[in-house]
Amino acid sequence: MLENTLHFEIAKSEQISAYARRMSDEIGDIGYYALPDIGKHESLERIKNKYKTKQNVVLIGVGGSSLGAKAISNMLGLEIIFIDNLDESVIKGALAKISLENSVFIISSKSGTTIETISIYKVLLAHFKPKDFSSFIFITDEGSPLENYAKSVGGELFFIPKNVGGRFSVLSNCGLVPLALAGADIKAILEGAKAMKERFLEQNDPLILQKAHHYATHPNAKINVLFSYDSRLKAFNEWYIQLWAESLGKRRGYKRMGLTPVGLVGSADQHSFLQLIMDGPKDKSVTFLKVAAKNEITVPDIKLEFLNSCDFANNLSVSFIQNSQSTATLQALKSENISVDEITLSRLDEWHAGALIYYYELLTSACGVMLGVNTYDQPGVELGKMLLKKMLSTQ
Repeated sequence: MLENTLHFEIAKSEQISAYARRMSDEIGDIGYYALPDIGKHESLERIKNKYKTKQNVVLIGVGGSSLGAKAISNMLGLEIIFIDNLDESVIKGALAKISLENSVFIISSKSGTTIETISIYKVLLAHFKPKDFSSFIFITDEGSPLENYAKSVGGELFFIPKNVGGRFSVLSNCGLVPLALAGADIKAILEGAKAMKERFLEQNDPLILQKAHHYATHPNAKINVLFSYDSRLKAFNEWYIQLWAESLGKRRGYKRMGLTPVGLVGSADQHSFLQLIMDGPKDKSVTFLKVAAKNEITVPDIKLEFLNSCDFANNLSVSFIQNSQSTATLQALKSENISVDEITLSRLDEWHAGALIYYYELLTSACGVMLGVNTYDQPGVELGKMLLKKMLSTQ
């Protein structure tokens, strides 16, 4: 289960009812809402069988084409090699691990013309010099230049629905293809997402709307901190940062809107960023995300000379201590009148990964509605792309 407890005053139903209707109006036009209901994915079973002898799954993509798949693969401990940055050290490190014979390569770009993705792909072509493209999968929009290229070389081809934005595309082929090849239970991922859809869109649980309303109307807290108390959630933090920043950082007329995301990992970041949250400006809200204690490793009952002040942790499980740190930190921030809430996952498996992804997509949409912005475009990114193309074209 996914449980979310809000430790702040919630909005009254009449304050959020209009926003609920506006969010419902999006459902027919915004494609990610429907992804949990698509049903069987026979094509995924086919490629799993086709590439079952391959040792490596290599994903070439940036931003929304890789972050969602990386978030879920890290949650589940799956092995996917991501070449997700136009950085020489990243590319060289990946090439040292793979060969053409033992790998299946996924080139993922919604537009089909992402300069980083296509440039990395060209490096791979020059390095491996493939004679055929039977081990190459291309994921893109239908009608994109990458579709035409994939057909010309005879590679496998998968589409992303046109009305599903890149940062919302993890539950489409964009995320499901690499996850399926890495061994994930795709059905369970989608079932987890569907449970969130039923809870918040069909059964009308108001929790997400109440949380979004608190964020959007808070007079001071414009920085939203996700404090994840499990290292397997670090890549999920990165996905959340893109989802939140690119969706909510917009202009509304002449006014600049947005909620700034910060991703932290507990308990490590208790020794760094927490000081700023506790005693710095009260411009932050904090969500604590944790997984129910596994109790698999226990701190031994060893007494060390001069270190007896640490013996209070003896005989306790590591995961119990970690989650207790989360609870203690939450209570400390609450005592400072900082807006906090807590999400607890029963376990970290495919069902809960799908549920968590869809929960945050819904929360992002709700915040966008309440801020009065277009959650699904990214005009600020396009100018930089245009300037880069102009700059490099003169070299």
